[in-house]
Amino acid sequence: MEIKYGDFLIRSWEHGDRASAFHLIKGILAEYGLQCDPYGADRDVYEVELFYHNAGGEFWIVEKQGHLVGTAGYYPTKRGDKAVEIRKMYLLPEVRRQGLGKFLLDKLEAAIADRGFTEIWIETASVLKEAVKLYESNGYQPSTGVETPRCDRIYMKTLS
Repeated sequence: MEIKYGDFLIRSWEHGDRASAFHLIKGILAEYGLQCDPYGADRDVYEVELFYHNAGGEFWIVEKQGHLVGTAGYYPTKRGDKAVEIRKMYLLPEVRRQGLGKFLLDKLEAAIADRGFTEIWIETASVLKEAVKLYESNGYQPSTGVETPRCDRIYMKTLS
């Protein structure tokens, strides 16, 4: 899978992306004062095959001129009906506010719908203000049942 958005390339994760994707996510979490949890909430980045590919999901890499600038993924969840959870949607500060987050979310939703899923769940932290604004302005409704310790918000959207 490859999708272009201006100077950005969104592509499927490859084995060589493991360490760089993990470090990108760890750095962005630190930017917001959040702890990386390599043995818990962030284990999926080291085990993409198990958590995403083998489970029926996808994990994407966002590049600009060959440099990793973001990630995003989803995998099925038992929460809800024919549901997935969008995970690890992170962008470096220098590529934010260019419409990339909205574009990425739209492409994730389309891929999820194409696979026959009908619900999308997202856990996030309120300190990730840009993410909260993005989800709320794109039809995600607040819900209950946060499972990730560093998160304090959960959203759900039903696809039509």
